Amino acid sequence: MNYPTIYALADCNHFYVSCERAFNPSLENKPVAVLSNNDGCVVALSPELKRLGVTRGTPWFKIKHLIKEHDIKIFSSNYTLYADMSFRVMTILERFTPDLELYSIDEAFLNFSGLNEPDFNRYGSTIRSVVRKYTGIPVSVGIAPTKTLAKLANRIAKKNGSGVFCIDNEQVRRKVLQRTGVDHIWGIGSRYAAKLRKRGIDNALQLSLVDDDKIARDMTIVGVRMVNELRGIPCSEESCSRLQDSDDIAWKKKASSFNTSYRDEPRKSIVSSKSFGRPVSKYRELQEALYCYCDTALKKLRDQGSVAKRITVYLTTNPFRNEPQYANYREAVLPGYSAYPPDFTEPAVKMLKSIYRKGFRYKKIGVMINDIILQEEAPIDIFDTAYIDDQRSDIMDCVDKINSRWGKGTVHFAGLGIKRRWEMRRQHLSPKYTTSWKELLVVKA
Repeated sequence: MNYPTIYALADCNHFYVSCERAFNPSLENKPVAVLSNNDGCVVALSPELKRLGVTRGTPWFKIKHLIKEHDIKIFSSNYTLYADMSFRVMTILERFTPDLELYSIDEAFLNFSGLNEPDFNRYGSTIRSVVRKYTGIPVSVGIAPTKTLAKLANRIAKKNGSGVFCIDNEQVRRKVLQRTGVDHIWGIGSRYAAKLRKRGIDNALQLSLVDDDKIARDMTIVGVRMVNELRGIPCSEESCSRLQDSDDIAWKKKASSFNTSYRDEPRKSIVSSKSFGRPVSKYRELQEALYCYCDTALKKLRDQGSVAKRITVYLTTNPFRNEPQYANYREAVLPGYSAYPPDFTEPAVKMLKSIYRKGFRYKKIGVMINDIILQEEAPIDIFDTAYIDDQRSDIMDCVDKINSRWGKGTVHFAGLGIKRRWEMRRQHLSPKYTTSWKELLVVKA
């Protein structure tokens, strides 16, 4: 492959379904659906179910009549299992590259640049077989000189049945682009696709031939990045610097902003909220859920090395039910920046008490953490010890390490409760085969 860079996109095929099949071989070649929170709608489905006309996002109740007729197997989302299986797949992929970039729970980019590998098709097939052997998860591998082209190659790998496709020369690249509609390009949504078609640009090859200045005016610097990658030019620091050599001052500003727009930045706002599995009326259950959502939001805050001092609590009933409706919220500002749960739950409980009303059946409660800054940027208060300088930070570091090693919730504050009857409905949940001693797969010989 005569390109300076080589990327592969390894994408797990219908990942949630494949995780269920890995521990239940009887599901092979059967129509399978995985449902969303509270078993609301289909979020993942097998090819066999797709052929029955079911699509992602279909409400569960609309396909109930098909279950017996077609022997459809239904599962609630088993996030613990899926996260652990994802970790196992990614750990195996790390064996094949010195540079692995996780893209989502079931996708990762592998940088093959510099590898002395004469046959990347064979290398991709090896990756597939090893992942399948050690995890039971089927993956498709697309290989190309840029990440955008690797996405297109992966799409072809899934369709052609081989599971591996390599864009390894200019002839193949042009042929792939010519056969790819603009609506199938990574980064182009339906609105942009419609605009491009109106201008006579129907496929990726036509788009790759458009002048950079026109792309920048219509699709900003992000569009230029995508088009350059379609041309086989990876969007690296060097390519961005080359764009900045333009004589157009406005263009320089766009290119300069592009250099920083893709850096990982801490979130400025963190929300934690889910719909209850059943309507909740009791204050105690609402308070328990509030503690849980505060704990989840603050874990995310600590993970990004940040602290905050503003919290919002909101409460709402179900607007789609023919019953009395109510919604309200309150906001509080802490005395100082922190990431310690009790610092937030104390004002959160006070706010909940002020907005709670008896006689309503609540559907959701949530928390929003705002006014977020990095720990090292927290101002010094001469009258009070900062979170990072006292035992609060040490306590949470210890708790996070224990939970990371032994599983989420191993150590938690008592306010989070135990039974949690308000949690989301999951009536078709499979066992946590890989993370719970009580739910290990049993083999009888």
